[in-house]
Amino acid sequence: MKNQCSNIEYKLSDNFGFIAGRASLALSKRLQQKFRKLGYDITAEQWSILVKLWEKDGESQQEICTGTNRDKPSVTRLIDNLEKSNLVIRVPDKDDRRVNVVYLTNLGKELKNILIEEAQATYEEAFEGISEDDILTTRKVLNKLFINLFGIECEKHICACSEYVESGSCDCKQAS
Repeated sequence: MKNQCSNIEYKLSDNFGFIAGRASLALSKRLQQKFRKLGYDITAEQWSILVKLWEKDGESQQEICTGTNRDKPSVTRLIDNLEKSNLVIRVPDKDDRRVNVVYLTNLGKELKNILIEEAQATYEEAFEGISEDDILTTRKVLNKLFINLFGIECEKHICACSEYVESGSCDCKQAS
């Protein structure tokens, strides 16, 4: 079945990846600017790790990789920097010392409300003049695009672990 995209003249300004990337870059830069203004040197990438840990503290580095759609070396570097800033701490898993579990420090927990408030203000600025329906539709379309290309969706999560992307099947912990 042909969709509406087959009738679009291919231009960079019509490319969904380019448009989504440009919007993501603008949000990331603005968020980082606002955090710096408050005195916190936190990147958008580090922000995603913090948000993941605010959702569930005490995640393994692999769970953070899966939940943030980042590779292991990137997550390791981000956690290293968050540790240097005293926002997280890595602890060897009590059952498997090869696994590191990442916990928020008291400072990491204390920053939650401050940073979320600033992020909310950034999103309000970004979405000014855009209806709630358009925002929900955009989110739904981008998630569906992602699922079409790389993921499976279940009630709990969207999986894009490297195993699924390469083989089409997934046995990651989040899929259970």
